[in-house]
Amino acid sequence: MKLLFLDESGDHNLSVIDPQYPVFVLGGIIVDEIEYNNTIEPAINEFKMKLFGTKDIILHTSDISRNRLGFEQLKSAEFRTVFYAELNKLMCDLNYKVVACVIKKQEHIDNYGFRAIDPYLLSLNVLIERFIFELSNNDKGVIISEARGGKLDNELELAWLDVKIQGTKFIKSTRIKNSIENFAIRRKADNIIGLQLADLVISPIARKSIGKSVKNDYLVIEQKIRKDKFGNINGYGIVTMPK
Repeated sequence: MKLLFLDESGDHNLSVIDPQYPVFVLGGIIVDEIEYNNTIEPAINEFKMKLFGTKDIILHTSDISRNRLGFEQLKSAEFRTVFYAELNKLMCDLNYKVVACVIKKQEHIDNYGFRAIDPYLLSLNVLIERFIFELSNNDKGVIISEARGGKLDNELELAWLDVKIQGTKFIKSTRIKNSIENFAIRRKADNIIGLQLADLVISPIARKSIGKSVKNDYLVIEQKIRKDKFGNINGYGIVTMPK
């Protein structure tokens, strides 16, 4: 069994484009369920206990960067150095694959106008395809997406049902139904380790996609991005749209 944990970065709304952040990114990690239960969860919880004395703190890029909701110690330069060194080492050591879909919102509108598909729904189709391509013949998959709240969660459920019924451009509905056992939506407050890792990997990808300087966190996860046999990530681990 393989698991795909998904999180988003940026605003999916096409009627509002922030010139400082003109992209929407949906992405996350693919992990083997046994590896996740036996290695990844314990390692992240050990990291939390070591640095914060609790497993209940939720690794969230926004809270980390703003030194809030348990991350107030990061105001100390000494603690911040230790935190990022330990986190980057852990992200390097763990076994997972990164996938992400980057939607350049203005170009998406320019290409498709009023026919432009909601960036979240478009990205979801792309990542479902990459996830199924990653499954072996005998593998089954489960997708866990972070809750977006109320109406948006309902739209997500409907989008998943539509994919199961209609399929995608490259995968028939029967294959999707046979490959994906469950699609779950979980809240950030549920403290799901996989969703926290998804959050940690998509922010560096989003920053790079808008031309911001590459930091150590991106250099770490770059090695984890899904690749073809020649080492290419474009179209395999990172899909940028429009192409």
